[in-house]
Amino acid sequence: MLVAPAWPYANGPRHIGHVAGFAVPADVLARFERLRGSRVLMASGTDEHGTPITYEADKLGVAPREFVDRNNAMIVEDLRRLGMTYDIFTRTTTRNHYRVTQDMFLKLYEKGYLVKKTQMGAFDPVSGRTLPDRYIEGKCPICGFDSARGDQCENCGNQLDPIDLINPHQRGSNAPVEFKETEHFFFDLPALGDQLKEWIERHDNWRPNVRKYSLEFVRNLKPRAITRDLDWGVPVPLPGWEENPHKKIYVWFDAVIGYLSASIEWAAQRGDPDAWKEWWQNDGAWHYYVMGKDNITFHTVLWPAILMGAGNLKLPDEIVASEYLNMAGKKLSTSRGQVIYVRDVLERYDPDALRYYLMIAGPENQDTDFTWPEFVRRNNDELVATWGNLVHRTLVNAHRNFGSVPQPEKLTEVDEALIKEVEAGLDRVAVELGQARFQIALRYAMTTAAKVNVYLGTEQPWHTIKTDRARAGTVLYVALRCVDI
Repeated sequence: MLVAPAWPYANGPRHIGHVAGFAVPADVLARFERLRGSRVLMASGTDEHGTPITYEADKLGVAPREFVDRNNAMIVEDLRRLGMTYDIFTRTTTRNHYRVTQDMFLKLYEKGYLVKKTQMGAFDPVSGRTLPDRYIEGKCPICGFDSARGDQCENCGNQLDPIDLINPHQRGSNAPVEFKETEHFFFDLPALGDQLKEWIERHDNWRPNVRKYSLEFVRNLKPRAITRDLDWGVPVPLPGWEENPHKKIYVWFDAVIGYLSASIEWAAQRGDPDAWKEWWQNDGAWHYYVMGKDNITFHTVLWPAILMGAGNLKLPDEIVASEYLNMAGKKLSTSRGQVIYVRDVLERYDPDALRYYLMIAGPENQDTDFTWPEFVRRNNDELVATWGNLVHRTLVNAHRNFGSVPQPEKLTEVDEALIKEVEAGLDRVAVELGQARFQIALRYAMTTAAKVNVYLGTEQPWHTIKTDRARAGTVLYVALRCVDI
């Protein structure tokens, strides 16, 4: 089982919208699969290339490497405190990742999927510097949204090129954008179009938003630039290009290859360099990819196209894509100052409080709004009052009165029915979690916990202990079994 959380971009600390999409759902899947005996590899890391990194580093007056080192450390700390259980969390700036990315580039090149073309590149007319796609805004040519980015429209989800925008300008100002002709390699996506369409159509179990975005995108495939005019990134492994400090592999290509390169790095660290093949060259493996909806087509079209083109590598199975977590009706966004950082929440609350809220009330199937009153209510009225209360009074009474798991006398029909119902819940919850239906699974688990609370409230072993110790012990035995399950 490969659990592949999307790679957080190394441009700053994580906010709760980020971790609602890629982090907590992935960790729930990984923990669940480990519990039921699967061999799990959860592999990811920080995505550290691209002009947005150099752009932000320049604003701070530091080198890109120093900038990503600092942000990697912050992100690792955020995810560690959140309770993430990665098997490997690495970076796209490692020597291993460069090698794997260049190998994949050469495989596609040798098979004829990479073609050289000229295109119009975006530059700042004052400094002459390449402008990152995400720092160009304009009107979306597809849906008319006024603040579409140069790489993607947040409104309709379509991938874009900066030159496609109507009235493009530099983000945050009205500074103009200049387009100049430049030579690059393009990935011939249309050559894999039919294969991609057939593959996507077979996955009728995917979430509706995933299938919809993917099929819309694959209907209008165009060759996609795979190199960029950049100073910071993976060198292009071809004569005449490798030595050019201003031409690098485009960040979208090298970032998705991170899932494979991280797996290879994990195997090497274990002293078993071929262990990664059990996940990547084995049809019996199962691959979950977990992300926010703005990342869908990178994982359902672009990454599968790379894998198909390279050959002999496992394609994705389940795409777990969440909608947006909003605040006051607006998407959480660091760049727009609409943000609640994970570290700030964890200064005041335990990670389980945040994890519970994001899984029970987060954007699993639709955009949702975060509010502090609802966060507190969910935790107090549900996590504490239902689950916490059940565990606390069961364990306290068993420990105080027996010091161990009590030996039960003959179980009543009520006792047996409750244990049977809770045990049956294991199968139901497993089915839901296996299909990444987290909220259905969690609501059922909490409903079952509430039933055990009703049982304890009816049987009241803390009172029964005074007159019938054996019955009180039996009730607590039943409750302990239910808590364990």
